Amino acid sequence: MPLKLYTRKQILDACLAVFARHGYNNTSAAMLAEAAGISKALIFHHFKSKRELYLLVLHRCIEKVGQELALNILPEHEDFFAAIDEFSRLKLAYYQKYPDEYKVVQEAFYNPPDELKAEIDQRFGTWLAARDKMLEQLFSKVSLREGVERRQALELIKIVLDYMEEKYLAVLKADNNLDPGYWEGIIGEMNTFLTMIRYGIER
Repeated sequence: MPLKLYTRKQILDACLAVFARHGYNNTSAAMLAEAAGISKALIFHHFKSKRELYLLVLHRCIEKVGQELALNILPEHEDFFAAIDEFSRLKLAYYQKYPDEYKVVQEAFYNPPDELKAEIDQRFGTWLAARDKMLEQLFSKVSLREGVERRQALELIKIVLDYMEEKYLAVLKADNNLDPGYWEGIIGEMNTFLTMIRYGIER
């Protein structure tokens, strides 16, 4: 008998929480079944495998990220650094609202399980490529000093942004209930790094 839609959603939501807390590799079939409140036999009758469950959960998360973060707003900005500030604030608001979704997406893209790397890249690589293309379009408006290679400059900025995400993801995993002042500090630190890149550090 097919799984009812509301029951399917409840199971995926329960599995999302387990994957977010423990990661793909440390999540067992027994943990997923217990969280969903059904037997292992039943959960895998409908979803076939932990792998399929994870990819379904990830797909739902990425759809929600796309809706919440509105990546298409980036190219509309004239100021690249102002756009990064605004987008980062949207992301932090998203982290606070949907911490589990964020954790699953971050694992999939920044530390994917070995057995899923190829499939994640095949299924969701276009989403990341679209994000990078938008950043490139926006960064093309930045006037650079003579001798600065545009591709390398953007790569340096991405390194800073990735560093900030990884640093604060670790904090988020430890404590989902951080106060607003803490999140504002995240933005401030990120902007300090970007200001160093924008204007240089040598007198």
